[in-house]
Amino acid sequence: MSIEVKNVTKIYGRQRALDDVSFVVEPGNIVGFLGPNGAGKSTMMKIITCFIPQTSGEVKVCGFDVVDQPIDVKRQVGYLPEHNPLYLDMYVKEYLDFIGGVYKISDRKNRVKEMIDMVGLGVEQNKKIGALSKGYRQRVGLAQAMIHDPKVLILDEPTTGLDPNQLEEIRELIKQIGKEKTIMLSTHIMQEVEAICDKTIIINKGKIVADNNTQALRQQDSNLVLTVEFDKTIDQKQLLTIEGVIQVKHKSDNNWVFEVANDAVRNNIFQFAVNHGLMVLTMQKETKSLEQIFKKLTT
Repeated sequence: MSIEVKNVTKIYGRQRALDDVSFVVEPGNIVGFLGPNGAGKSTMMKIITCFIPQTSGEVKVCGFDVVDQPIDVKRQVGYLPEHNPLYLDMYVKEYLDFIGGVYKISDRKNRVKEMIDMVGLGVEQNKKIGALSKGYRQRVGLAQAMIHDPKVLILDEPTTGLDPNQLEEIRELIKQIGKEKTIMLSTHIMQEVEAICDKTIIINKGKIVADNNTQALRQQDSNLVLTVEFDKTIDQKQLLTIEGVIQVKHKSDNNWVFEVANDAVRNNIFQFAVNHGLMVLTMQKETKSLEQIFKKLTT
């Protein structure tokens, strides 16, 4: 496993920031780590990257223990914190060369050039970091996180504060990097997770409330949602009499949104329409969005 977390608890004074958390991240996966503010996301990431120790439990990265073998863990991990800590008065190439020196990379000149090309910093490489846009600063942060060629990347809110164009660029960059490395990223943008993550882990109040393949997570709710358009008006109370219908909401005109127990209820709706002299003009099955699943699990 690239990341293995077993029964981890973290206590600050009287506050239990993490409560018996366990999960694994397989090699080569991009994993979205989601949760409301204060749920424990950043705390977990700081433990994985050896910035703080857990109160109890065990964390291993590429087989190395974060408490007993922190230097070995740091060799395997690249970390981009939520607040990207850059030296704003240094030039891009100068800064990456400095980070390469910290990691004692032998051929720093070529490695810096390689990183600049990989993250698309070519046109900005001779500027001071303080003169760069937020999007390019994030690229510098990604370059410093990868310069020592780690197997695992931990990205804490890598797209916060970016405009739509910058956001799309960083997303594509993360997808490309994810073809070669294991990536764990936290974000509040559900569309981002749906677009790039193989797996989703949701944490709420320090506990894991979901851990599944991203597509499977969207389909785990047993109830289905159907949008149905009839050719005539119909009373809501009558629709609620259909066997298997849990709830009905009026959408617009003769359009209704049904929450139903299973797929077979569609036949019941058609039969109801026949019995009441109605025509079903359209019937569409909706997939619940990750945002809807997130809200249900965290409120």
